[in-house]
Amino acid sequence: MASTHYTRSDLAEALNAVGVRAGDTIFSHSNIGFFGIPETATNSDEACALILEAVMDVLGDQGTLVVPTFTYSFPDGLIFDPDHTPSRCGAFTEYVRLHPQAQRSHDPCVSVAAIGALADKLTTDVPVNAYGSESFAARFFDANGRICNFNLDAGSTLIHFVERELEVPYRFDKEFQGVRRIDGEYHDTVSILWVRRLVDGTEADFTFFDLLARQRRLFHTAPVGRGQVGSITAASTRDLIGLILSEHPRFLTRAGLTGKMSALMIEVASK
Repeated sequence: MASTHYTRSDLAEALNAVGVRAGDTIFSHSNIGFFGIPETATNSDEACALILEAVMDVLGDQGTLVVPTFTYSFPDGLIFDPDHTPSRCGAFTEYVRLHPQAQRSHDPCVSVAAIGALADKLTTDVPVNAYGSESFAARFFDANGRICNFNLDAGSTLIHFVERELEVPYRFDKEFQGVRRIDGEYHDTVSILWVRRLVDGTEADFTFFDLLARQRRLFHTAPVGRGQVGSITAASTRDLIGLILSEHPRFLTRAGLTGKMSALMIEVASK
């Protein structure tokens, strides 16, 4: 067997180092392959199991892990079945979705799967507006959640919730119609997504957000194997975006990387 790069305890120690504590509610985007080979794991499922065990070692019985299990079924003209439609967000999210203790929200586009004390509260009866009040994102912010990414930067899909709160001009609510299959029964329904306007420069780009979060020591990282874990609180995400967006309204988009805007953001980041 090839040499291993990290252990269950290595990951648990790194989570503690970036501020994750027992009882926390965390939301994790992930690319677990960047960690390398975990001790004792011989396949993807065993690697995912070790990672989940390490996370729950830290969170404890009162903590909650949430992962994105997005499908964007309705824009693609597909039926969404929360029990069977696979996640498009990577191996670890699909492993969590299939876990016997996991609960998955019924959002046909941006569902999440959760394990832990707040799993039911965060996933049950979500509204049709994926980023509106009472959405998973709104509940996560209300629960003082923490974003904890595996081998990714400080950005997260939850940034779109903050953009909607602050009414950025380059996105808008768009309704998609489709069919959702629940317990074998088919239901016509709608899903409202916070989508970008289809013009150049509106593409999401969180480069400057990540730069500022690191510079201001809001996003903390710790090495694990060949990769890293990184964490920032939901409150810090909201506060930082609110602070910068008022003066630089495009800093979360591709337009923020070009021309005059880029020069302005570099100046901000250097302060």
